Amino acid sequence: MSQRKPPEELLKLASEFLAELESPFVGRHEETLVITLALITGEHAILIGEPGTAKSALVRRSAELLDARFFKYLLTKFTEPSELFGPLDINALKQGVYRRITAQKLPESDIAFLDEIFNANSAVLNSILSIMQERVLYDGYTEIRVPLWTLVGASNRVPEEPELEALYDRFLFRQNVRPVDEELWEPLLDAAWRIEMGVTARTNKIMTMDDLKQLNELLFKVDLTPVKGKLIRLFMIMDEKELHISDRRKGKILKAVAAKALLEGRMQATESDLIVLKYTVPSNIDDFDKVNAILVEELKTKERVLRELEEIATNVRNAEKTVGQLEPFDMRLLDIYKNLKVAKGKIQGLVQDVEDEEVRRKAEEVNELIENLTQEIMVKLNM
Repeated sequence: MSQRKPPEELLKLASEFLAELESPFVGRHEETLVITLALITGEHAILIGEPGTAKSALVRRSAELLDARFFKYLLTKFTEPSELFGPLDINALKQGVYRRITAQKLPESDIAFLDEIFNANSAVLNSILSIMQERVLYDGYTEIRVPLWTLVGASNRVPEEPELEALYDRFLFRQNVRPVDEELWEPLLDAAWRIEMGVTARTNKIMTMDDLKQLNELLFKVDLTPVKGKLIRLFMIMDEKELHISDRRKGKILKAVAAKALLEGRMQATESDLIVLKYTVPSNIDDFDKVNAILVEELKTKERVLRELEEIATNVRNAEKTVGQLEPFDMRLLDIYKNLKVAKGKIQGLVQDVEDEEVRRKAEEVNELIENLTQEIMVKLNM
């Protein structure tokens, strides 16, 4: 075990890790966030989407930034256990000892990426499930304790087969990986061209697996009290919308909330940390949009705050037109003046717990509109 680091240093490392993981990729912030949250919590993640969306590259880079032992494999229905867990040791078998040669295989990895994970046969899937669930490989007459910290799976579909439900449920984090938006195509092409030229991003180690484990211990010191009431309300809303969350998953979600707070450099959770429900509640593909819509309405997400700020700005501009048409000392000016004061207070409340540069700039812009109109009204009222 490496020397223990103070909490503030661990929080700084977590933030640096997220930024460095994302840096060479275009339009993959949510995917890097999901992988980072999975690593901090020691849980597993599934990336659902078409090929060619940087899924394996993201996971490999995360392992490189941690200098962690990494295992990657593409699964098919013909995949044999030996391909993942290592071949039998023939010499040992001759002496009556059942043993696998696990060097550089899944049982010795810290981080694993299994592509098309739901395509594997039942024998392989059952072994993967026990590893994910208990960190144990039940192999013939032996039980092999494995050091696996996080397994990231990838698939182009959500499994519908009943026999895959248990495995799918073990992925606390789920992300629907889509191709990047049109406005990012130009930087995407630039990044792709650099890769074709052989210019790759440096992967200097950011922290160690021991640092990650210390960060994981810090999870349970995060104060979740301020958000528990809101979280329960969201669970109720999800249930009303037929988004079922198992009791076990509800408990696990607390770890995700705490991890999000740590990534923001805080030891106390705020409402904005509940955005992790976006990655932990959805089951099928349609659920991703349903959950996101609920969170946009119920939380102080960036999108919601920007939308409400724009609504305030629109109202102020409309009021500006009205003020321009009113005569001095018209009593309606006083009503508009009072409404502007209320709007200013609302802006302050909206941005209070949101740490985002774009939101801050928008709030300043709307406040300036309010201030200018307030001055105009004061002149007309001779205040």
